[in-house]
This record gives sequence, C-alpha cells and structure tokens, in this order.
Amino acid sequence: MSQFLCLHKTKTRRRYECPLIGRKTDIDALTIRLESVVGVTSAKVNPIARTFTLHSNGDWNVANLQKELSKIDFGSFINFERAKKCKLNTNDCDTFGLWRSITALALTPLTSDNNTKLIISALGSMPLLARGVDDLIKSGLTSKVLEAMAVGVSLARADYTAANSTNVLLELGEYIEETTAQKSDELIKELGKPNVDKVWVEEVVEGKKVLKQTPSLSVKIGDIVVAGAGETIAIDGHVVAGVALVNQASMTGESEPVKKERGDRVMSGITIKEGQIKIWAEQVGDNTATARIKHYILSSLEEKSSIGLKATKLADKLVPITLGLSALSYLVTQNTQNVASVLQADYSCALKLATPVAFKSAIAQAGKEGILIKGAKVLEALASADTFVFDKTGTLTYGELEVISVTSFDEDWTKEEILNLTASTEEHYFHPVAEAVVKAAKKLGFVHMHHEEVEFIAAHGVKTTVSGKEVVIGSRHFLADDEKISFEEHETKIDKSLKEGKTILYVGFEGKLLGMIEMFDKVRENAKDVIKKLKTIGVKKVVMLTGDVSSRALAISDELGLDEVHANMLPQSKAKVIKQLKESGAKVVFVGDGINDAPALISSDVGVSMFKGADITKVSADISLMKDDIEALVDIKLLANRAMSRIHKNFNTTVGVNSAILLGASLGLLTPVITAMLHNGTTVGLLINSMKKLK
Repeated sequence: MSQFLCLHKTKTRRRYECPLIGRKTDIDALTIRLESVVGVTSAKVNPIARTFTLHSNGDWNVANLQKELSKIDFGSFINFERAKKCKLNTNDCDTFGLWRSITALALTPLTSDNNTKLIISALGSMPLLARGVDDLIKSGLTSKVLEAMAVGVSLARADYTAANSTNVLLELGEYIEETTAQKSDELIKELGKPNVDKVWVEEVVEGKKVLKQTPSLSVKIGDIVVAGAGETIAIDGHVVAGVALVNQASMTGESEPVKKERGDRVMSGITIKEGQIKIWAEQVGDNTATARIKHYILSSLEEKSSIGLKATKLADKLVPITLGLSALSYLVTQNTQNVASVLQADYSCALKLATPVAFKSAIAQAGKEGILIKGAKVLEALASADTFVFDKTGTLTYGELEVISVTSFDEDWTKEEILNLTASTEEHYFHPVAEAVVKAAKKLGFVHMHHEEVEFIAAHGVKTTVSGKEVVIGSRHFLADDEKISFEEHETKIDKSLKEGKTILYVGFEGKLLGMIEMFDKVRENAKDVIKKLKTIGVKKVVMLTGDVSSRALAISDELGLDEVHANMLPQSKAKVIKQLKESGAKVVFVGDGINDAPALISSDVGVSMFKGADITKVSADISLMKDDIEALVDIKLLANRAMSRIHKNFNTTVGVNSAILLGASLGLLTPVITAMLHNGTTVGLLINSMKKLK
C-alpha cells in the first residue's frame, strides 16, 4: 500500500505528498493512472516536490478516493531509462577488471603446475600489460608503463603471487581513483537544476485573462508566468501579484523558506512551497540563473589550475627518475624483486588526481552555499588575492534607494500629497526609484490618487494626467530640457542635496516644479564587519570606487574603515585604477553589480558579481553570488585559502611519502606487494582527504 499525505484541499483540487515519487518516476504513466481514478478530471505529478495534484468537477467522495489511491503502487512507476540517467556515475565504474584480477589471485594457489599459473596470471594481467604497451607507444614513459613493467617483471620471475597481488591492488586503486574523481564531478553536476519543461502563462483572450500551458523555452521577456505550490520556477523575474513561500536553498543555500510578494525578485530553480504568484519574465531560456549555473559547471569541470598543471608536469617528469632508479637498483643488487618494487612507487596517481578533486569539491561546496565559481584557476587566484576593490552601489550599500525626505515647492501641496501623487504614478514599474517611492508612501498610509494612463519614457521618467493637468516625474534632464520646467528658483536647495550625495526625483505639475523626493542608498549593516574579517584572512588593502560625489564617498570610507577611496569615477576610470593596483604588485579582487562595472571586472584578477547585478556583470565575473549578502565574500575567501592549504599539504605529502617508498624499494626493504599497498593506500588516502568538506 502506498503512503501519501494530503497537503492541501479545496472543493475541486487536492494536493498530496508521496515520498515514493521522485526523479526516477515515469511521470506520464503515473499521470495517466491517477486520471483513471473515478472522480478525477485531471492530474499533475511533480517529481521534484514529490507531490501529485488531482482536480475534479465538484465535491470529492473522500472515502472512495482514498481507497482508489491506496491501490496504486507508486513505487512501480519507475522509468528504468530515467533511473539509469539519474544514477551517479560512480555506480557505472567498470568493476570487471577488479574481479578478473581477484579471480586470478584466488585461482593461482589452487594449481601446482607453473605453466597453468603463468596462463592464469597472464590472463588476469593482460589488460594492464596491454595498457602499458599502448601508453608507451602513444605517450612514452608514463605511470601505466611503470605499472605494466612491475607486473611483467614479477611474471618473468615466476613470482605469480606478487604479480597477481600487485595487479589486484592496482585495479582496486584505479577503481577507487576513478570513483572518487567521478564523484567530485557529480558534486558539481548536482548544482545544475533539472529543466522545467512546461509553465503556465497568463494570456488575454477576448478581453479575459486565461492560463495557457506552454513549453518553458517558448516564454518571452514580459510574459506573465503563474507558478503555484509544488512547482519549480523556470524563469527569472519580478513578482507582480500573489504571495508565496519559496524554498530557494538550491540557489542561495538558505535553509528556511522565504516569503515572496509583489516587487520581489525570484530566480529559476527555486520551488514554491505554499501559495501562488504571478511573475513578470525578465530573464528566459539561456539567460536564467539556472542556465548560468550549468555554464559555470561546464567551466568548472574543464578548467585546470596552474598548480594542477604543475602537479601533472612534475608527475610526468618523475617517471623517468623512477625508471632510472629501478635500473640502478638492479645494477647494484642484481635483484629483480627490487626492480619490481621500485617500479610500483610512482608519483603520478596522487599528484594528478588529488589536486583536481580538491578543487572540484571546494567549488561544489561553494555552490551549495550560493556562490558560483567558474573554475579552479579562479579559486587559486582568490586564495592569493591581497586587495579587495568594491564598487559602492549595490555592494557596500544595498543598491536599494530609501526615501529620506520630501520637499514641496508649492504651499498648496503637502509633502504627503506629493509622495502619494508620485507613488500613484510610479507603482506600476519596477525601477529602483519607483519601488523606493511606493514603499515610502505605504509606510505613511498610501492614498491612491486617480490618474490617466501613464506614459513611460525610458531613462527619463513618467508622464500622466491628474484632474486634467499634466504631471511629469523623473530626472532633471527630463523636466528641464524636455518639458522646459524652470529650476532656477530652487537651485540652492537642489545643490545642497546633491552635494550630500542624495539621489533626487523631481516632480512637475502644470509646467512648474512641484517638489523633489530625496533618496539615499543605505550602507549595509554588516559591511564594516566584513571588511574587518577580510583583513584577518590575508587581505591587506580594501579600496572603494564610486561615481558618487567626494563628500559622500569619504563619509562611507570613514564609516567602514577603508584604506583607499576614489570618487567621481567613470567606468573606464575604474578599470584604470585596477590596472594601477596590479602594476604595483597587488592581486586584485573586484566586487561590482552594475553595467559600468564590467571593464573593472574583466581587468581584475578575480571579478565578483553581486546577486542583483546586471547580466553583463554576471557574464564578465569569475564568481557570482546567488544571495544578496556580502558576508559570502568572507566565506569564499576562507574557502579558497583552506582549499589551497589542503592542496599544498596533499602535494607535499605525495612527494614526501612516495619518495620514502621509492627509497625503501630501491634499498630492497619493500617487496612489490608491500610497495603497491603503500603507494595505492597513500593515493586513496589523499583522495579521500580531498573530498572532505572544508570547515
């Protein structure tokens, strides 16, 4: 009997949770079976949320429904092709070679005939010997050539126990190495969320709003996508209606569900736990957060770090040394057992595998905490970084304007009335200025003022009519140059606000300047603490670049304890400062969020884009934060430091331990079997250490 729990019910809809439903479930087959239940008009299965939803035309016969559902074996609806695709690659590693070598080791002692022992041992070792010959022809001297020579020497000496034991240990070590390496790839691949095939889009048909299910890839910018409980959001955008509780742990690392309502931004890949929301599609298809994650994953798997390349080159260089020592050992001792032992002790496996596995594990760990890193080189560069450069807006500040005062230039209009007028006009837009005004009006008890249709003029402002009189709201350029409204009478007050670093929204009414709304971008509460922490983990200098006025920039610098500040900066000027810092020997991390930050991001050693950053910023950046918290910068710097520390320790351990093994084998102190055990044991130990979660 299947177990299921009713999570939500209405007169025509019931949603159940069933733990037996998952990614391996054959969704189509289960949907057809559910729709065959008496009284059910339609059904929908959500394998991610492990739920199914049933619809009917009227009241439910609950007793009969429960009885019918209890007859369904949900566990039997496993699509075995889907299940095969969902398996970890580590389950697909070839074990045939391991069992073949074990069989040869087990059978050899059962016969007393040396020829039979040779045949069994040769058959068991043949793939290893063939790989060695193939590598020798194609690549020259490699670790595979040394391993094949070690087993070949033991076979030539008729030491079948040593040959088969060595072969077993080599096959076991290779299997564990392959499994570990693939598991590290899987850790990163887990960050790539499954595609959402279909979504509900709101359309207007004959003057009525209707929902139409459509492929997610066909959604266009500006479409209204409707998502409800149990569904995964397929696009990035802003909520325009409704309230929902969403689980965004997969994207930001937050464990607690978060409330989303009008004006809030949502990302693809997050799941709705409760409620329903309508989302204005801002990013679709390959531009969504989920698509960018998949791009990062490909970069992470393919890119090699400089220390990884160094390890590979060193391992290759040490192969001839190992071969030379085996020859020297034979010349000195005339003992072929010593030769077989020396040939076992190569550096290649541990040096070549432990480093990339450690990098991939760290990248996967960061991803689960809402920090996307493009590859191993980025993590390596971040660990050596000693200078952090911040753009001000959206990084050290929230990037969200807050209304701090309203000034009326007309005695017949109160400050509250000007704020209500502006909010009534701006409430239909998601521009940061508009959102700040609406938020401030709501705090004071927003009273909506009736107006005609609003005309939005890009990069300028808005225009509408109230009681037959024209209202224009926006920038000074829009009101003064385009609408010919005079500012002369109020220049002193305006200049004073601008010198204080405030952002001003101007309101015009009947061809006159009615008032102005002054806004400020608040400094993040944890910014000062983050800068202090960065300086305790290897950062020597913290710099701020901003296009803001000097007075405001210096005030923030003093408040946060910055080492250097540059104000009134143009985009190309920011990149120039980065270049100068690098020329002075600094390893620079630049943190930004705006379109104008792209040149600086590209110029820096490591570019970090903030959660609310512009698309070009995220494309240009090496690291992308999927949560709006600069504390993540401390986390990722620490993670990079500790990852590199682990890699250096692994590197030194590999060289030290394998050198000791090589010396012991050269002096005849270790048999081939003991050498193989020590060598493979060291490699496996280092791989396991590389996979451990960094604190």
